[in-house]
Amino acid sequence: MKQQERNRVRGLSRRLAATLSAFCLLAFGSGVVAETGKVALTFDDLPALSLFADQPYVNYLNDMLLRGLKRHHLPATGFVNESKLDAIDRTQQIANLQKWLDAGMNLGNHTFSHESPDQLGAKGYIADIARGEPVTRALLAARHRPLLWFRHPYLETGAPAEVKREIDDWLSAHGYRIAPVTIDADDWEFAEPYDDAIARKDETRRLRIRKQYLDYTERTIAWYQKASDVVFGRQIALVMLLHATRLNADCIDDLSGILKARKLQGVSLDEAMKDPAYLTRDPYVGHDGIDWMERWSQERRRDLPWNSWQDPPRQIVEEYDRTNNDRH
Repeated sequence: MKQQERNRVRGLSRRLAATLSAFCLLAFGSGVVAETGKVALTFDDLPALSLFADQPYVNYLNDMLLRGLKRHHLPATGFVNESKLDAIDRTQQIANLQKWLDAGMNLGNHTFSHESPDQLGAKGYIADIARGEPVTRALLAARHRPLLWFRHPYLETGAPAEVKREIDDWLSAHGYRIAPVTIDADDWEFAEPYDDAIARKDETRRLRIRKQYLDYTERTIAWYQKASDVVFGRQIALVMLLHATRLNADCIDDLSGILKARKLQGVSLDEAMKDPAYLTRDPYVGHDGIDWMERWSQERRRDLPWNSWQDPPRQIVEEYDRTNNDRH
């Protein structure tokens, strides 16, 4: 799967602020959160984001991820790229989507091909959304459930303004709601090096990547909790972007532990979106895919705490580029 250069997505201001504050980064991971908050887990790129077109590998990670979510009573929504159904074995790939619904999870549309509106234009992008819904819609309809949620690949919502408006209008007219993101820990950047370590049977490297991922995720969740306080003056219900990967399948118990330590209770996407914060206007029009906390900081004219932001470890960035050189 193509990946955009997500560090670019964060914006130049983020990098400059992080550099200037290199000697005063706050260790949020050990911070104390007074109130219990809510978080909805969302997983992009179903049936799987994997370095390998290997059906047993994909089946395994879906099984382990879903078992972990159920074990910890964590609702989740998976966003489907239907192009992936024919990438390996179509019958088994569809069966993996059925497993999500059988486990009590929800499914949404992530476009057919995971392309950007910047590449496809408004009409091409809308066609890709429509092409990405037939199987997912049918699976939900068989359970008397609607296809409600849409997630933009790369969080790129369209530019210039008329492109964004045309896409938004089409989504609304066809009954979709956009699934925003208010926690993004760049898990995809750790995931493919992790796959590579498994393939090479390098257990030391695998465990090191796992620890780096979990440490980074805890710090990042804490940063978004502070950002919520800055933008809204309170802890809003958060929506966390993750991907359907072997890394998350192997780490689901640890991820659950991090959420508990940060006093975050897992809720459905529908429940999280009841928070009035999600009525806030999204003013952003641009080619970078920034998260909604950053969008809303512009709308509410609040400066996010960039001085305490940390990018993924350089070692991970370099490993990702060696494993999958697809930045552009």
